[in-house]
Amino acid sequence: MEISSDYVGTILKPYRGTLQWRDTMNYAAAIHDDNPHYFDDERREGIIAPPMFAVAATWPIIENLPEFIETDAFPQEVLLTLVHYTEHIRFHRPLVPGQSLSIRGRVAAIMPHRAGTQIVICFEALDQHNQPVFTEYNGGMLRGVQSIDGAKGTRALPAVPDREPGAGLRWEQRIWIDPLLPFVYDGCANIVFPIHTSRKFAHRVGLPGIILQGTATLALTVRELINREGGGNPLKLKELYCRFTGMVLPGSEIKIRAYFSKDPDPAGNFYFDVINQEGKKAISHGYALIQPPDTR
Repeated sequence: MEISSDYVGTILKPYRGTLQWRDTMNYAAAIHDDNPHYFDDERREGIIAPPMFAVAATWPIIENLPEFIETDAFPQEVLLTLVHYTEHIRFHRPLVPGQSLSIRGRVAAIMPHRAGTQIVICFEALDQHNQPVFTEYNGGMLRGVQSIDGAKGTRALPAVPDREPGAGLRWEQRIWIDPLLPFVYDGCANIVFPIHTSRKFAHRVGLPGIILQGTATLALTVRELINREGGGNPLKLKELYCRFTGMVLPGSEIKIRAYFSKDPDPAGNFYFDVINQEGKKAISHGYALIQPPDTR
């Protein structure tokens, strides 16, 4: 199968929805994050959603991508090969229950890759006042699909700082992945794909069994980053990036490792990866921009 990079710039139909407190609380509960920002509805400021709820907000588009692509010329058969490869989110305002979101999408980049072709879709989420809430660059890998005319759009993608060679290990956190977590996350996030809940389907596509959702692994990591580096305040998280490069099996242990280039880094730049049960990187090239706890 083939795809042309001329499809960069293709517009997606807009999606509109309203955040519900039950959905945002369920998402936090799925990843065992008891932060009062997400649950204490008697707080003077009210409750907000976990930052990673952004991926649940855009999932209805990703799940039904052929229906949202405006042009009939797009080779929709290539979307059957799509797997989540990179995630990049910039947080502008908190996600708040009761908030109405309007999400606009476009194909931002198409790039050849040794495993096929990488496609990046940019989502811009606006609130009811037309103010930006978050910008997501959702990167997918079209496995075995050839980009027939090279790359396009790469220069327009936001840059991500690289971890300096020799950056020191700041901390490591081991987390046991409960065998039921993929099912709980599936139900609470409403991010549904059968490789995470059906052994039969997972075996059919060559996997050893069901695997944990990549965004669930990332959400667990974000939980630790906010608590350890943001003083427990999710509003301190301003930017997040990673690559999904390995599988996490339920009933195993992961190791979240955070690194720093300077101690302390006044800019709030942190780097991370997640090691799976085989000692391989399930998440790599992780980057987070977190304001120090003593600033707004």
